Amino acid sequence: MTAGTGRFGFARRHAVSACACAWIAFVAPVYGERELTTDRPDATESPFTIEPGRVQVEASVVAYERDRETGQEGDVRVVAWNLAPVNVRVGLTPSTELQVIVDNYLDVEVKHLPTGQRVRERGFGDVTLRYKYNVQGNDGDSAAWGIMPFVKIPTNTNGLGNDSVEGGIIVPFAADLAGGWGFGAMTELDVLRNDADDGHDLVWLNTATVSRGLTEKLGAFLELTLEVGPGRPAATFNSGLTYTVTENLQLDAGVFIGLTRAAPDLSAFAGFAKRF
Repeated sequence: MTAGTGRFGFARRHAVSACACAWIAFVAPVYGERELTTDRPDATESPFTIEPGRVQVEASVVAYERDRETGQEGDVRVVAWNLAPVNVRVGLTPSTELQVIVDNYLDVEVKHLPTGQRVRERGFGDVTLRYKYNVQGNDGDSAAWGIMPFVKIPTNTNGLGNDSVEGGIIVPFAADLAGGWGFGAMTELDVLRNDADDGHDLVWLNTATVSRGLTEKLGAFLELTLEVGPGRPAATFNSGLTYTVTENLQLDAGVFIGLTRAAPDLSAFAGFAKRF
């Protein structure tokens, strides 16, 4: 999207802001406030949407990833830092929301282990737009599911992406289990640019997660993910903690551990979700 320029663009932005304020002030109170639900910290997306007129910011303060790879480039180790990747969720209707995901600032170092040679790139990542539609379960059902189409826009700098438009669709599911446990699952089909840069590949991701409150405010999750496509399957085991500060603020931290050679060896993060 391109912002307006000149005095007419300035007026248009203010008109949009005024409409947004009126929408939040008059539309949001019509609907009762839901329990805070988030699309983080696990890899399994939530089928629940936020109330119309509300905004929810979900972000990692910092995310770290390390992986050792052997391939055409030899034996290399990749270390990546992602500073403040953020997902901004905007409630549109009682069952839909728009999400804008920004990778923000990336710092990626590739080290060729036999020679010790290092290549380091820093810059901004891509932007992903997602639309979530809750088909069932937004307001109190024991099970819920939704549909989330998305598209990635190549906004990266310094070669920190493949400079291709990609997309796919996600179908998330959630259900309450006995004993205070919760269950979540997700299937996702992606259309991604291939390594040869001459076409696209289909990649299929499936996840399953269980969660439970340990205390009134502290919770934990355990998760498995499996991604299959043209190459070797990539599987991870994930775990983390959540801490509810208020009804509109949650803190979290977690680790993802690679179970197959195609998956990153280790990912770790700490972040938060804040509803406005």
